[in-house]
Amino acid sequence: MNREMLEKLTKLFDGADSRLQETDPEWVEITAHFSQCETVSASRLTEKERALCILSALLGCQGMGEFRNMLHAALNEGVDPIAIREVIYQATAYLGIGRTHDFLIAANEIMELHGVKLPLASQGTTDESTRFEAGLAKQVALFGPGMEKVQTDGPALRRNVNRWLADNCFGDYYTRIGLNDQEREMITFCFLLAQGGCENQLRGHAAGNFGVGNDKEKLYSVVEQCMPYIGYPRTLNAMNIIDEVAARMESQK
Repeated sequence: MNREMLEKLTKLFDGADSRLQETDPEWVEITAHFSQCETVSASRLTEKERALCILSALLGCQGMGEFRNMLHAALNEGVDPIAIREVIYQATAYLGIGRTHDFLIAANEIMELHGVKLPLASQGTTDESTRFEAGLAKQVALFGPGMEKVQTDGPALRRNVNRWLADNCFGDYYTRIGLNDQEREMITFCFLLAQGGCENQLRGHAAGNFGVGNDKEKLYSVVEQCMPYIGYPRTLNAMNIIDEVAARMESQK
């Protein structure tokens, strides 16, 4: 590893605690050069977008060790702690409490090491009386008027889950400030592609991304930046779905 690259990585990952540079310097050099140089040079994303995508993918694949490293890097690069917290909060809807609880604790510990005062300012905009209507309105805005029919015409046995999708997934999370619609759909795509086995949902959120202005080229860049952390199989699966949804939407014009 040349001196310039080593200095860059030392500054970027200041605060991260790892002995791998001592025990496995070859692995560190290969992975660091690929993830922090080669793929970064191909990115079409802003630094904030790239950081949020990677943190979301690491949540999705449950990569706690690298999540901690990349969180140090994100904070060192000046990414807003509120935006990072929103990623973890929203991940709860797609990964579950069981898989986000420890990441929230780790994030809080690292934020405090960086001098971030907790708790962070509230970003909620709904309460118990408004979350369903606000969440359903957000679903309709992102995915079309058919979302209203899901509440009235969906299978009886799915009535509870369909309501929870409106009031919890969208009413509790998507209505929060701290991230905009484009960012929220982008990170949701990353949660889904990284955990695997969610191809149907990935199709829906590929369309949702297109709807909020995250076009095919941007989604490809999102997947490319996640790739070092999730591997080639899930990367190629996600790209196939992007192609499929883009072609279908183009044929419907």
